[in-house]
Amino acid sequence: MEWEVVIGLETHTQLKTQSKIFSGASTHFGAPANTQACAVDLALPGVLPVLNRQAVEHAIRFGLAIGATIAPSSIFARKNYFYPDLPKGYQISQYEIPVVLGGQVEIIFNGESKLIQLTRAHLEEDAGKSVHEDFIGPHGEPSSGIDLNRAGTPLLEIVTEPVMRSAAEAVAYAKALHSLVVWLDVCDGNMQEGSFRCDANVSVRPMGSEKLGTRCEIKNLNSFRFMEEAMNYEIRRQIELIEDGGEVKQETRLYDPDKKETRSMRSKEDANDYRYFPDPDLLPLQIDQAWVAKVRAGMPILPDAVRNQWQKEFGLSAYDAQLLSQDRATAQLFNALVSLVGQPMAKVAANLVTGELASALNRANLAASDSPLSANDLAPLLERVADGTISNKIAKDIFTILWDEASTGQRSSTIDTIIDQRGWRQISDSGELALLIDQVLTDNAKLVAEFRAGKEKAFNALVGQIMKASQGKANPQQVNDLLRKKLS
Repeated sequence: MEWEVVIGLETHTQLKTQSKIFSGASTHFGAPANTQACAVDLALPGVLPVLNRQAVEHAIRFGLAIGATIAPSSIFARKNYFYPDLPKGYQISQYEIPVVLGGQVEIIFNGESKLIQLTRAHLEEDAGKSVHEDFIGPHGEPSSGIDLNRAGTPLLEIVTEPVMRSAAEAVAYAKALHSLVVWLDVCDGNMQEGSFRCDANVSVRPMGSEKLGTRCEIKNLNSFRFMEEAMNYEIRRQIELIEDGGEVKQETRLYDPDKKETRSMRSKEDANDYRYFPDPDLLPLQIDQAWVAKVRAGMPILPDAVRNQWQKEFGLSAYDAQLLSQDRATAQLFNALVSLVGQPMAKVAANLVTGELASALNRANLAASDSPLSANDLAPLLERVADGTISNKIAKDIFTILWDEASTGQRSSTIDTIIDQRGWRQISDSGELALLIDQVLTDNAKLVAEFRAGKEKAFNALVGQIMKASQGKANPQQVNDLLRKKLS
């Protein structure tokens, strides 16, 4: 039987605020356990929650970016359940009327644009954290601990419709959403710290069926790789279970990245199990049009508009435009670089930013905003490629030198100094290149014969030998032109 996969994602996005959603306690990550949970977070007798205005503005900003409806009036509810790291015995969330309704996120999947429809995005507070691994009790015994620093941290839970049909498509959406919330500066996007984590609702049904299958929810996926692995495993598990005569049970599951499998955590609750009711300590949230207009006026240009502009003006591919718009710092660096080297060099600039620079930042675990090399540092490198002084290969070697010097705070060399000290100026003299080519042809008679016998790969091999003999300094275009003339 052919099976169709149905996936919907719920993403918990930690909002970028200095204090928690209902208290003045700090949201700073990494503080000693239980030092950032105040009386309000713990719901001690006599305390009252006060809504964080900036958290609401972040939600409005996100809603505007995805073309959603901003509810003029929304309410907070108590979601009741017991868990050791939920100090109040309930979580303040939104249920019947969320602050953001509908909307869509554009993704590029299999080279094509697709809109992922959202159901809602609602504000809520985070729970604390249970610590099980490597936790030692007061008498040296293995134990579990509770860290309530995260309790009350503001979250925007973003829920999609069940419209994704593969794990890869769901990951493409998660990456696009991650890029958007970081671009909007409503979330720092740090997945290792739990700032952006997804729950995946996965089910399968016979191909062509309209009825949804029984879903399982995989909780707390904070890595794109683990997300894809978990969903693919769960898809296989459900199909094999059904084909063997079994039945999928609605439940919550966890992913074990070591065993690369999901395991049952608890039976899946429905809304009525949480006994939602309006929180009596919080008035309805009123958002008037003046507030929405003020937030809209402070919005940055959105990444889809930037991508469309680059594709139209610079001729960039959708893929390159997507990579360059993953965050505002990268986009700003690219724009600054193009403004320095000129529009005809836009593709070369894009290759540098998405290639060497992105790799170096990744190795150093740095964001583009923390890059030790600026557009002013990189522009002369591209200019030397454009004027034929150096080849693309030599440019990569020079980039490594520039990066190493800038990273250690010892930047002293100019591009021209590096080129001259190492003798890296490109050979563009046709006479000198002709002598070099003649020597390579003499030394590689077999490759010459293969080319003349119709093997085009032999031509590329000869070019490689010429570049090797010149230590990468020969002008590649001139080498190609001269070599073809000689071989013809």
